[in-house]
Amino acid sequence: MERYLAHIAEDGREQTVQEHLTGTAKLAATFARSFHAEEQAVLAGLAHDLGKYTSNFQRRLHGSADHVDHATAGAYTCFQKKQYPAAFAVMGHHGGLPDGGGKGDSDERGTFWGRIRKAESGALVPDPVWQQEIVLPTASCPGWVNHPLDGMFFTRMLYSCLVDADFLDTEIFMSGRTRSIGEGPCVGELWTRFQNYISKWFPPKGVLNGQRCAVLKRCMVEGEKRQPGLFTLTVPTGGGKTVASLAFALAHAREHGLCRVIYVIPYTSIIEQTAKTFRDILGEDAVLEHHSNVQYDTGNQEEITQKNFRLLQATENWDAPVVVTTAVQFFESLFACRSSKCRKLHNIAGSVVVFDEAQMLPLLHLRPCVWAISQLIAHYRVSAVLCTATQPALNPLFQEFLPGYTPVELCPDGMLSEEIFRRVTFRRTGKLSWDDLAEQLNGQEQVLCIVNSRESAQTIFFKLTGEGCFHLSTLMCPAHRQAQLEEIRRRLKEKLPCRVVSTSLIEAGVDVDFPVVYREEAGLDSILQAAGRCNREGQRPREESVVAIFQGEDKPPRLFDAQIEVGRLVMARQEDLSSRQAVHDYFYELLEVKGKSAQDQKEILETMKRELFPFRTVAEQFHLIEQDTRTVYIPIDEGADLIEQLRQGERSRSLFRKLGRYGVSIYENHFLALDQAGVLEQLEDGSTVLADLNLYSRQTGLTTTVKTGRGIFL
Repeated sequence: MERYLAHIAEDGREQTVQEHLTGTAKLAATFARSFHAEEQAVLAGLAHDLGKYTSNFQRRLHGSADHVDHATAGAYTCFQKKQYPAAFAVMGHHGGLPDGGGKGDSDERGTFWGRIRKAESGALVPDPVWQQEIVLPTASCPGWVNHPLDGMFFTRMLYSCLVDADFLDTEIFMSGRTRSIGEGPCVGELWTRFQNYISKWFPPKGVLNGQRCAVLKRCMVEGEKRQPGLFTLTVPTGGGKTVASLAFALAHAREHGLCRVIYVIPYTSIIEQTAKTFRDILGEDAVLEHHSNVQYDTGNQEEITQKNFRLLQATENWDAPVVVTTAVQFFESLFACRSSKCRKLHNIAGSVVVFDEAQMLPLLHLRPCVWAISQLIAHYRVSAVLCTATQPALNPLFQEFLPGYTPVELCPDGMLSEEIFRRVTFRRTGKLSWDDLAEQLNGQEQVLCIVNSRESAQTIFFKLTGEGCFHLSTLMCPAHRQAQLEEIRRRLKEKLPCRVVSTSLIEAGVDVDFPVVYREEAGLDSILQAAGRCNREGQRPREESVVAIFQGEDKPPRLFDAQIEVGRLVMARQEDLSSRQAVHDYFYELLEVKGKSAQDQKEILETMKRELFPFRTVAEQFHLIEQDTRTVYIPIDEGADLIEQLRQGERSRSLFRKLGRYGVSIYENHFLALDQAGVLEQLEDGSTVLADLNLYSRQTGLTTTVKTGRGIFL
C-alpha cells in the first residue's frame, strides 16, 4: 500500500496524511469545545486534507510545479454526508471561504457549488485507501444553528478552529518542537496580580478617588455575581472606567471559567496607552497588544526573547490571557473569509469582550456589528461590556438581535455623585473666524482646541504664537505623534505654556488635562469626550474650567452634518449636557434621523439573508474604515533605517510592524496628487516612501498640497 505523506520537513522527516489529519482533528475539537461543536470540528479536521491521498499531490510534495486542489475532495465528502458547515470550512482552508453561489454554477466557477460540480465530475477523487486509515464521524450541528445567519456565523467559527489547528499541527511537525497552547498566566493568577496592584488605592484619598474606588469595587462584585451576558458600564470621563472594566472582566472570567479578556478600542492612537496600563497592572507576559503599530520581534531571530516570540505567535490566533486590539481588527475578522484573519475567532469564544468608547461603533455598519456581538453572547459564551462615558442608545437593536437579554448597567444612576464629575462649564461662543479663535487661544497659557478637519487644524496652528505650541493629526506618523504627546504631558505637568490644536484623535482615551478646551461644533458625544480633556483630575474650580463650543470658519465635513444638527437640538433643550438623559436623547434621535438603511449601508445582513453563505462578498463589503487610503512611509529617525532595509530587499513581518510607526495614511486623491508631483518613491514591493522630506514637517506632519513648476497638486 502506498504511503501517503502530508509534509516533508527540511531535515527529511515525514508526516503522513493520517498523522496530520488526526492531529488537526484533535486540536480543532479542543478549540470548538467552548461552543459545543467538537463533533463538527473533528469531522472538518479529519476531512480537510483527504485530497492529499492522490498521486498528483504526492508528486507536488516531491517537487512537481503542478497546481493541486487538495481541499475540494474533503469538502465533497462532507457535502455527501450533508455536513454543510464542515464542507464550507474544508473547502476554504487554504484559499478562503468561498461564496455559496447557486446549484446552476458551472465547475469553472470558484463558488462552493461550482467546486462541488467539479468534484462530481470525478476529477478530484482521492485514493480509496484513505477509508482504511480515516473514519469520519457522524456529526451534528448545535441545535441553535437553524437560521442562515446563525449558520454562516457558526461556519466561520468552525473554519477558525480548523485553520488554526491545521497551521499549528503543521508548524509543530515542521519545526520539530512542541508549541504550548494556552500558555501564559491563568485568570486566577491575573486576579491575584490585579488585587496586589490596586491594594495601594484603598482607603482612597480625596473625594474623586473615593468615587473611582466605588466604581471599581462595584465592578468586582458585579463580575462575580452576574451570569454571562450583555453589560454596560457608563462612567463619566475621569471616573476610572478603564481599570474598572478590567476589574469586572477578570472577576467575571474567574467566576464563570472564561478564558481570556479581549479589550476592543476604536483607534490605534490610544491603544498603546491602554495596553501599557494593563501591562503595568498584570505584567508583560499577560498582555497581547495586536494592531498595525505594535512590534514584538525586535532584532534578528537569535535575539528574539522567549516572551516576545510567544506574543508574536499569539498575534496569529489571540492565544493570550489579555488581548488589546482595535475595532477594525475585531469586527473585520468576524466578517472575513481568509484564514489569516479568521484564525483567531475561536479564541473569542468563552471570553469577556470589553468595547471601550462604545459610542464609536461605526454607524455605517452598526447593525452588522450589534448582530455579531449578539451572536457571540447568545451562542459562544461571551460576555460583552459596552464601556463609555456616553452610552449609545443600542437597546432597540439588541432587543432585535438578542431577545431575552436585558443589558445590565454596572454603574447605575444614583451610584455616583454627578456633581463631583461635573468638572467643567460649557459655554457656546457662536461663530469664530480662525483669526479670532487664534487670538483667544494665544491669550491662554494652557489650552486645547479640537477641530473637525486636518486642514483646519493646520490653519489655526500656524496662527499661534509663542513657545509651547503643538499640532496633532493623523498626518503625523504614530512615532512622531506619540513623542509630541509625551512632550505635551510634560509641559502640562510642569505648568509650562502649552497650546495644542488637534483633530478628534485626542478625544477618545488620550490622558491629558487642560484648564481650558475649545471644541468646534460636533456631535454631543464628541463634545463630551473633548470635555474629558478639561480639568480631568478636578484640581481646578469648575467655573474656571471652560469648554467653549464654537462654530468654525470652514463648513464642516458633510459626514458630520447629522451629528451636528442633532447635537444642536439636544443642547438647546438640555441644561446638563453630560446627563445620561441628554446622551440617550442624542443617540436615540441620531439613529432615528439616519434610519435603518444608514446603519447597514452595505446591506451586509440583507446579503447574508438573500444569498447562500456569501462569505467572500461580505468580506469585500465589510470595512469599518470606508475611505480608501494609501500609506506613505516617512524616512525620519529610525524610519530612515527601516526604509533602507526595504530598499535592500528585506521583507519580514517584523520590519513592516516597525515601519507602521513611520507610516501616514492619506486619501487616494491626495496620494495621486503627490505621485503626480513626483515626490513619492515606489519600491519594488509596492511600498511608497516620501522622497521629498521638505513635505514632512516636525510640527504638522505630511503636506498633501504640493507647489511645483508645473502647478499646484492637491
